[in-house]
Amino acid sequence: MTAQQTAKAICEALLEKKGQDVQVLQVERLTELTEYLVICSATSTTQVKALADNVEWRLKYDHETLVHHTEGFESNQWVLMDYGCVVLHVFMPEARKFYNLENMWKDGTPVPLAELGIKQDK
Repeated sequence: MTAQQTAKAICEALLEKKGQDVQVLQVERLTELTEYLVICSATSTTQVKALADNVEWRLKYDHETLVHHTEGFESNQWVLMDYGCVVLHVFMPEARKFYNLENMWKDGTPVPLAELGIKQDK
């Protein structure tokens, strides 16, 4: 899978479990660590885990792609999932506001979900 296909699959898995405010930033010109960041909010600590679990399951079984590294499953306030070319952050709203990754990576290029081929209900 390409990085863009991986980002799309992650976003679809997040939206399937009602992830909130899903944002994608292309950051490959800013860092060698990854090509895309996907940032998502959850409405509860239970949903943080459900979102991360669904992403891991969908990528593993639908796309034969394994996560390289995870962090934060213990706290359920923030979970990081590193797929190499895409890094996912799932946050509770307070943690998302505190870390403010969108501002930290503001020089990245926002990628609308529609550009990834994702149709959202309004």
